[in-house]
Amino acid sequence: MNNQTDVTEFIFLGFSNHPSLKGLFFLIFLVIYLTTLLGNMLIIMATRVNSALQTPMYYFLSNLSFLDICYTSTTVPVMLVNFFRETKTISYEGCLCQIFFFVTCAGTEGVLLAAMAYDRYVAICHPLRYPVLMSVRVCVCLVTKSWLCGLVNSLIHTVLAATLTMCGPNQISHFLCDIPLLLKLSCSDTSINESTLHAASATIGLSPCLFTAISYILIISAILRIPSAQGRRKAFSTCASHLTVVVVFFGMANFNYDRPNVGYSLDVDILVSVLFCIITPMFNPIIYSLRNKEVKEAMKKLAG
Repeated sequence: MNNQTDVTEFIFLGFSNHPSLKGLFFLIFLVIYLTTLLGNMLIIMATRVNSALQTPMYYFLSNLSFLDICYTSTTVPVMLVNFFRETKTISYEGCLCQIFFFVTCAGTEGVLLAAMAYDRYVAICHPLRYPVLMSVRVCVCLVTKSWLCGLVNSLIHTVLAATLTMCGPNQISHFLCDIPLLLKLSCSDTSINESTLHAASATIGLSPCLFTAISYILIISAILRIPSAQGRRKAFSTCASHLTVVVVFFGMANFNYDRPNVGYSLDVDILVSVLFCIITPMFNPIIYSLRNKEVKEAMKKLAG
């Protein structure tokens, strides 16, 4: 690849407005990161050792937990190290690597959540056909395709980003590398990158969101047709945790990427990205533990 760049590293400006609080920020994000790792690892262990959780729904959940570990690990460790550095830098190659893994995880999670919505749709709307429609082969295929979608999308963006000419400045007004941030720093034509970004937003961003929304419209419609109130509560409880995670993820993603480019301070940009990239992966195991009786019981057994 013929890369014409004079920039060898980037400087992160995220949290630079509050230098006196770097110790506090370090402790807060360290606790959040460790909580995310612990919570998601417990979910993975619970679904492996508890036979009651070895079903399609929990197979998807364990993959979501693994994905959240990868997702948060692409940004937080670098950010934690940078709190103790005078100049918060990342190499050009390191920035591209972070973009690749970050975009892979974000894209994969959106598609995986749509696959989980399909699982809940089949379970509630076609319960008699559930064992056939959600066989082990189908589940593995859905998870594999989710990862492939994220990987292919990320590979395209990363390769295109690597062809950009970076002439300076090399300051990124954030704590992570992302495609839109890199496009702002490029002094070459970014029209192809921007067109690809818009196309990806429609396919791997909007499509899973719409698919999930349609699935839940059908699910809620089916639940409302259940004659008994107890039956409706039981049916809704099986998808309440996933619905909560979906609303949080797609809501944060939409607010993070679809806001106007002007009118927001650096602090607001950082806060929104923290909510999307760092807080959301921590909330997922908490949501499933609090709202799902089977997961809660399995976690208690693991704890002792």
